[in-house]
Amino acid sequence: MQNNDPYASGDMPVDGQADDTTHISPEALQARVAELEASNAELRETVLREHAELDNQRRRLHRDLEQARRFANEKLLGELLPVYDGLESGLATAGGDVASMREGLGLTLKALLKVGENHGMAQVDPLGQPLDPERHHAVSMVEAPGQAPGTVVSVLQKGYVLNDRLLRPALVSVAKD
Repeated sequence: MQNNDPYASGDMPVDGQADDTTHISPEALQARVAELEASNAELRETVLREHAELDNQRRRLHRDLEQARRFANEKLLGELLPVYDGLESGLATAGGDVASMREGLGLTLKALLKVGENHGMAQVDPLGQPLDPERHHAVSMVEAPGQAPGTVVSVLQKGYVLNDRLLRPALVSVAKD
């Protein structure tokens, strides 16, 4: 909206002076209009540049977020590559004895667990502990002399937590009452 007040620039009449706009020349008014139009054009240009800069920042942020999503697991997968290599080399050996095969599998499992630990994952192995329904899932109750009722006597499948959040509960058998 344009201000049509001839005194907008601060040229207010001083006390005692008449409010007479008839003695302002048309050239002065045209010069003032041209000045205001130039200022308006400059402000419009500034607003357009700022709007374009915001759009560019929004696009960059969206692109960076997409890249972060796509490559979030890059570090984890890079650490898993030696585990894959170990499994492949173990499978490639022809005619190995059972003991060396078992040893290779044990080392591969240790490497895999180490990668999980590096990323905040831990095993839940509750053998001998009281049943914790938050972390354990009892699939059966068995007679277990010498064990307190409600104690985990066997672990069918270990559970896992990630930074104290349960990924999978341990599947367990519990001593009967």
